[in-house]
Amino acid sequence: MGDYNYLREIEGKTAHDPYGNMSFRTSAKRCVWVPSPVIVGAGPSGLAAAACLKEKGVPSLVLERSNCIASLWQLKTYDRLKLHLPKQFCELPHMSFPQDFPTYPTKQQFIQYLEDYAKRFEIKPVFNQSVVSAEFDENLGFWRVRTAPPGEVEYVCRWLIVATGENAEAVVPAIEGAEEFEGAVVHTSGYKSGEVYKGKKVLVVGCGNSGMEVCLDLCNHNATPSLVVRDTVHILPREMLGRSTFGLSMCLLKWLPTCLVDRFLLAVTRLMLGDTARFGLDRPQVGPLELKNVSGKTPVLDVGTLDKIKSGDIEIRPGIRRLLRHQMVEFVDGRQENYDAIILATGYKSNVPSWLKESDMFSEKDGLPKRPFPNGWKGKCGLYAVGFTKRGLLGASIDAQNIADDIQSCWRAEAKQLSAISWPHFLQKYV
Repeated sequence: MGDYNYLREIEGKTAHDPYGNMSFRTSAKRCVWVPSPVIVGAGPSGLAAAACLKEKGVPSLVLERSNCIASLWQLKTYDRLKLHLPKQFCELPHMSFPQDFPTYPTKQQFIQYLEDYAKRFEIKPVFNQSVVSAEFDENLGFWRVRTAPPGEVEYVCRWLIVATGENAEAVVPAIEGAEEFEGAVVHTSGYKSGEVYKGKKVLVVGCGNSGMEVCLDLCNHNATPSLVVRDTVHILPREMLGRSTFGLSMCLLKWLPTCLVDRFLLAVTRLMLGDTARFGLDRPQVGPLELKNVSGKTPVLDVGTLDKIKSGDIEIRPGIRRLLRHQMVEFVDGRQENYDAIILATGYKSNVPSWLKESDMFSEKDGLPKRPFPNGWKGKCGLYAVGFTKRGLLGASIDAQNIADDIQSCWRAEAKQLSAISWPHFLQKYV
């Protein structure tokens, strides 16, 4: 214990170490022993996990590849974005939204909430730390988490919490002829506002919530959008019978089976929105809630886009066959049209398989836990996952609380044993 305290004191004088972690150098890299859980990702899920641990008396170290918390929200979302669900279903554990926030907070309001959340629970991520490898070392009995150069660091820890989420990397589909298309092609992660597309003809690929909202934003900025719809889609009103559709669904599911709730939602939706198939928006055979449970595909909550489709301000197009010169797009039905720009609302994916070196907990195919909700939060050897439930912030909050409860049960006993080890001697034996 004396060696540990002495080296911590020396290291504190020679390096920036805000978390009090003991660190030293090897011939290859800087190596840092972290006596508490390491959380990879400072988005809402990572913040929720850190806060729940803090409430249990367990500190943590949060690593974030960007230069801010919630980088997806701050850097890669469009200006008009609002929460799709009412705020009470998007709260993180132990802190509510301010009462004066609207039912559906704006992007900036949600970011402010997250910043206040981090401040309240004294969560101070280490920014610009992009994790390139995390592997359980059988010899050490700990996780080795390595970050990218410059400033390459290897963190050694007992518990590793993966909080990089389902939306870590943009999905950019390969489209034949993309190199020939002379117009702008941008993913929604690079789209901010329809203002720059004023007076232009824009093709939006993808009919999820983002694609629908981008089309509406383009209309509001006097652009002429078309929407590529390649598959069936459930479109529901954001609110029905004076309540949020999501909240009403959650209430009904307490008393009725999913199939009956789906029938009710579709009956009310048809009365409110009409037959969407008339406008090229065919519905799946499976109901919206059942489809969400089976595939994770979220129904679209309409905020006004459907009226623009009905009026002809937004035109529906089939899948793209290929892109041609002179800003020409050829669709699968043989039709060809010119567009000034293409916006890919094709979503995001997990990047876990690219850096986490394990095969039991996460699927190599989609980077999600193999075990479905609510059992996908815990793996082996102190590995955890938060925010991979396909149930948004509500699912992430449930994960975070489960993880904190699980780690707390062994934290005090293990932390006491681990602190007694002479870590420089122990780690240098293996690093």
